[in-house]
Amino acid sequence: MTALDSSLRLFIADQARMAAFGEILASLLEPGDVIGLCGDLGAGKTFLSGAIAHGLGVPQEVPITSPTFVLIHEHTDGRLPVYHMDLYRLGDPSELYELGLWEYYDGAGVCLVEWCDRFEDLWPQRALVIAIGLGKDEERFLELSGAQRGAALCQALAQAHPELILST
Repeated sequence: MTALDSSLRLFIADQARMAAFGEILASLLEPGDVIGLCGDLGAGKTFLSGAIAHGLGVPQEVPITSPTFVLIHEHTDGRLPVYHMDLYRLGDPSELYELGLWEYYDGAGVCLVEWCDRFEDLWPQRALVIAIGLGKDEERFLELSGAQRGAALCQALAQAHPELILST
């Protein structure tokens, strides 16, 4: 990733607030948006992906599960197509090319990419990256950063929901 244009830090007290945050973010997303999620195992990357996908109109009865072993789940029944990806098992950048990731990044849907930090140097500059840090119990700290479209999303979230912000 190149120099960041915008960043902010959010506090999320519990899963209900994480789900609400995912829905808020989903309301701002447009075709071609790329959201990267990183954090330790169990931090909530898949949970947040599910909240965003459901916020984009994927039916609640459709489970959003980790695509660790299949690498990509496609959900096309919402406001925008959702391409949920997991880079955890990939070991070499050539595997990204084999998957055709750039076709998804440049498509008409929204890409949610777990473990995006595994290949930072191949990450689209316009992406929003969300690093999830663990607090106590269900608490989470979200570090949002991005340039171009990612920066615009940071700014829109900060303006619409200042009560969540710890720092910018």
